[in-house]
Amino acid sequence: MDVALDPNERTAWCQFNPKSAPSFTRPLLQDMLRFKQSVEILFERAPQDDPPLRFVVGHSGLPGIYNLGGDLTFFADAIRRSDRDALRAYAHECCDMIYNVYSGFGLPIIVIGLIQGDALGGGFESALSCNVMVAEKRARFGLPEILFNLFPGMGAYSLLSRRVGAVKAEEMILSGRIYSATELHEMGLVDVLAEDGEGEQAVRQWIAQNRKRHKVLTAIHDVRRRVGGLTRAELTDVTERWVDQALTLDEGSLRRMERLRSAQGRKVA
Repeated sequence: MDVALDPNERTAWCQFNPKSAPSFTRPLLQDMLRFKQSVEILFERAPQDDPPLRFVVGHSGLPGIYNLGGDLTFFADAIRRSDRDALRAYAHECCDMIYNVYSGFGLPIIVIGLIQGDALGGGFESALSCNVMVAEKRARFGLPEILFNLFPGMGAYSLLSRRVGAVKAEEMILSGRIYSATELHEMGLVDVLAEDGEGEQAVRQWIAQNRKRHKVLTAIHDVRRRVGGLTRAELTDVTERWVDQALTLDEGSLRRMERLRSAQGRKVA
């Protein structure tokens, strides 16, 4: 993950630049944790009434793809080895990442997700965890885990049910359907719908329009989190159930998982 700071707007632009799969690999998760730690240090050194950052924007440097979710190669290998500890450690790291983004890193920061391509599985979950979602019309969203008898276990149910209700959340999870950015905008999940190629401009425009309202926006997001009641403990409890389910997958399900991973590789190529 590469980070560019805009001191005038007090904005950090965090760009995913995958060296292999455009998924949440361990190196990407570690980079995101290091970024959080660096931001905490910046705030510790700055005056309380003069925050060094107000906005963080997450986006991808890979055309057509935001993030394709969990590391399916790692999943299949760990499941075949019945390595519960490895799956748990990875799942908990993902939940930490989701909660850090959802909570604005525990700081007065608005996190904006800029989605310009496919956001699937954990990629969709990470986009949902952002305080504001800006998506170009070409972006697509979905939860394909049901194709190999698994469910998205790092926040999808928790985040979706609080936004669209439990019935709709389960429909989205169980159908495996791909949704357009326009559909999610109509559902209220995408905050700003941008024309293709104009996503970055839309983010900068949103920041310019809301710069002076930063304090009240962070207060509203604090209230949303308080009323919504989502905790890190809820995320980790759910992901424990995900680990249990993952370890029951048979060879047929694992082969379907690997075929999806191969299809993702061809899309990247």
